Amino acid sequence: MRIEPKNASFRAAALALLWVVVPAAYADVPASPAEDPRVAAGRAIYRYYCYQCHGYAGDARTLASSYLAPPPRDFTATAPEQLPLDRIVQTLAEGRPGTAMVSFATVLDEAEAEAVALYIGSAFLREDPVPAYYHSPENGWADHERYAAAFPFVLGEIPLARDWDGLTPRERQGRRLYETACVSCHDLPGAGAPDDEPWAPRAVSYPRRHFSPRVDNADLVSGASPYARHDVAPEVPGLEGEAARGKRLYEANCAFCHAADGTGRNWIGSFLEPRPRDLTASDFDLREDPAGLAARIRAGLPGTSMPAWGGVLADGDIDAIVAYLRAAFAPEVTRAD
Repeated sequence: MRIEPKNASFRAAALALLWVVVPAAYADVPASPAEDPRVAAGRAIYRYYCYQCHGYAGDARTLASSYLAPPPRDFTATAPEQLPLDRIVQTLAEGRPGTAMVSFATVLDEAEAEAVALYIGSAFLREDPVPAYYHSPENGWADHERYAAAFPFVLGEIPLARDWDGLTPRERQGRRLYETACVSCHDLPGAGAPDDEPWAPRAVSYPRRHFSPRVDNADLVSGASPYARHDVAPEVPGLEGEAARGKRLYEANCAFCHAADGTGRNWIGSFLEPRPRDLTASDFDLREDPAGLAARIRAGLPGTSMPAWGGVLADGDIDAIVAYLRAAFAPEVTRAD
């Protein structure tokens, strides 16, 4: 069964623009969607499914890239001969084991995959990549410059570790903008932030801990985000040994999609289709089958966003993650053992 986009009119518009024949070369294809309907179709699909990891500009400078190992491909740093059109189509169909690149065979048909490949090649695999970014009028950002005061914090030019009293009035305004608006997607620490800063990177999603602007030089914790509570790991009494190591591995590799609390209801998990497995669900039938669960982690789940981790994690690491999952999300099973 194919997974339909949430916006049916998107698919209709994309398909209407496709041509039957897609050449294998990129050089002769105009980069502007206005000049070639095939590129327009691929661009529309890419910006629906691919930008979260690979970025609008194809350079993989994304929040997801900061957590994934190996990171998503930077198309702008790839020579065209290294990534011909048929290889992109094959990757879209089969995914890449050992990475977060899953198969899109249940989402895109061959013509759509070819359109995406053509767009990637004509826009990014060239000496002069086509400038593209999220904050465009088409995406609702008619006046992105109104956030200019926050740009230094987004880019790390002003570290979040800098004392509030050391900021100018405009810089304080920029930090307020960053912490109340930009942080939803640009949740990265500024250069120079100590390891124990609340903004230090770890493998959970927005908002980590959602801080409001400083008032009287004090941090106030806000509960404004519906995702915040899912980024809090459960307290597991007596966690030690293999399960304790599994907790660290889970938070570094799995919590990005499955959430720290195992529900998959964090920011990233809420946007994936199909949704990540809710590891806390009562009908999760693998909780009493550690070997089967380890096998699924190792091989991945075709047709979902669950990649194969066998090429990334050692068998012992996967076993440790399973031990943590059972201790954290199925303690009654652990006690029965």
